[in-house]
Amino acid sequence: MLCSTALTVYFASHSIGTVVVTTLTCSLLLQVGYFVSVLFLIWRSGCISRAGQRAEHFGRCKDLGSQPPEHDEVTSESADLLQRDQMRAISLLLP
Repeated sequence: MLCSTALTVYFASHSIGTVVVTTLTCSLLLQVGYFVSVLFLIWRSGCISRAGQRAEHFGRCKDLGSQPPEHDEVTSESADLLQRDQMRAISLLLP
């Protein structure tokens, strides 16, 4: 892509300076486009994953005949698990 752009600009303008500036600009635009597309794919996969987890969780609740836990309960359970894992990691470092 960059080579074809460089050749096209050179044959159109016969200026090496214009070729360098145009090629660097195209390179920068390609990098930005790649970065944005990767961020979009990461964001989309996170949304799909969370939607699948929610659907699985609510499906389990319906099967058991129970209500889904409150958001505060889930948050506190997650915090407790994180703290327990951190304490376990610290205990492994101590002699």
